[in-house]
Amino acid sequence: MSNPQRPLSPHLSIYRWPITMMTSILHRVTGLGLSVGFIVLCVWLFDAASGPGPYRLFTTAFGSIIGKILLVGWSFAFFYHLSNGIRHLVWDAGRGFEKATANASAWFVLILATLLTAVFWWIRS
Repeated sequence: MSNPQRPLSPHLSIYRWPITMMTSILHRVTGLGLSVGFIVLCVWLFDAASGPGPYRLFTTAFGSIIGKILLVGWSFAFFYHLSNGIRHLVWDAGRGFEKATANASAWFVLILATLLTAVFWWIRS
């Protein structure tokens, strides 16, 4: 069945990923990340209700470098998912489908999510 004369399909490394494709993938990844974050939130609430010992253990774990990186990642995921969700609502209204507009809104969502995350952590500290 194999025909060596037939051209092969180009590999993904040849293609340049458009920003709209990256934002679509990132929207799905941040949704999954927020699901994991919700479980961590439930564990935090459970530990807070269990007393000072379990709560101290939890806050110590998330006070570490890895814990802080996870918290910053979850806050970025929240702000990105929120911003891109609003972008999708605009699309549901039938606007923003032109290529230039879709590319510009994709960059806007990425920049806005980054800025909101930075402002959130700046205000928090």
